[in-house]
Amino acid sequence: MVHMTVATSLFAPDAVFTSDKTSKEEVLKEVYGKLLKAGYVKGNFLSHIIEREEHYPTGIDTSPISKELPNVAIPHTEGEFVNARLIVPIALKHPIKFQNMIAPDESLEVKFLFMILNNDPEGQANVLAQIMGFLSTTPVKDLIRLFNLTSSKEIFDFMSENFKQE
Repeated sequence: MVHMTVATSLFAPDAVFTSDKTSKEEVLKEVYGKLLKAGYVKGNFLSHIIEREEHYPTGIDTSPISKELPNVAIPHTEGEFVNARLIVPIALKHPIKFQNMIAPDESLEVKFLFMILNNDPEGQANVLAQIMGFLSTTPVKDLIRLFNLTSSKEIFDFMSENFKQE
């Protein structure tokens, strides 16, 4: 009997998206439909990720890293609503408003999402920290290239090559 090795990658080729939607809810709904079909999330995921975003916004102002970078957001919800441990990159064709994680009254134009799916209750902060580490240690020119990619495959390849797993 062949033992399958447990994939430790935080990325899956079928969990990387580009969206031309123009609102936060529309993007989350579109991505949710695809993640649900692939079995990565549960049926109650969408309402919870939208509700959590209302109370605990996830927009990240990237200007401290570089003024050249677009802002990003890291939407996520509790592990009981997901079936996997993944980072789901989502490239947005149009900037979408998210509230700032640090200053919730401030809205940010966001161009790229790193959605966290995490069914490991201990690991949420860890994955968030890894994303922050990735943003602060990846050369700005490489991040600019990432945030301008328009194909899911190119985004998957970039993240697989450049994201340091803890």
